[in-house]
Amino acid sequence: MPADTPRPVAELSYEEARAELVNTVRTLETGQAPLEASMEMWERGEELAQHCQAILDAAQARIDRARGTEADTED
Repeated sequence: MPADTPRPVAELSYEEARAELVNTVRTLETGQAPLEASMEMWERGEELAQHCQAILDAAQARIDRARGTEADTED
């Protein structure tokens, strides 16, 4: 994989995905990137956010199982 090609989102740990997402948001907030680059960053950011949420959901389910509680007890 070339150095400038980002790793597939599914291969990232929670910490790696979150750090990349934070950096992506910071870059987008500057408004300095061209439109096409901004769209690509936004799309990757959406993937990163979904990946992070899936990891957090799995961790919550694991905690719930360990505690013997149901996942929908409280929000």
